[in-house]
Amino acid sequence: MRITRPARALLAGCALFIWIADAQAPAPANLGQLMKGTLYPESNVVFAAQDQNPAEVTRAKDPNMATDLLQSSYGKWEAVENSALAIAEVATLLEIPGRKCANGVDVPVRNADWMKFVQQLRDAGMTAYTAAQSKNQDRMIDAADVMTKACQGCHLRYREKRAAERCK
Repeated sequence: MRITRPARALLAGCALFIWIADAQAPAPANLGQLMKGTLYPESNVVFAAQDQNPAEVTRAKDPNMATDLLQSSYGKWEAVENSALAIAEVATLLEIPGRKCANGVDVPVRNADWMKFVQQLRDAGMTAYTAAQSKNQDRMIDAADVMTKACQGCHLRYREKRAAERCK
């Protein structure tokens, strides 16, 4: 049986649709795991750059195995830049429908305020990235303030509740 060009195009389109739909399936990580595993450590790198000049951080004995990103092979100011970019990128993972909060409630991606908070986080990450590129600690203080406010808005609305009430 010969498959015509339009039929091949239709099959390819269906395969692509299935692949994209599968790729957008929610990850197994719940919101708490995502926060603790990505945003918390990355934000700590950004916040550390306010008090400690990343250029002066000593590399770890084995920088390839460093658990402190500032001391790693990609440390110093590069670690701050990378962490800020990771924050901006991870914000997209907070918009995936079907992701659960640690209490089993769906992440409130349909709430306008949730999406506003996610955008503020994304913007804060980019603000921190720009500040890190300047290698100026005063700019990092300002960027950390932007990030603190972005995180605080969401935390006050969604996290600072009894565990059973979070994400509602």
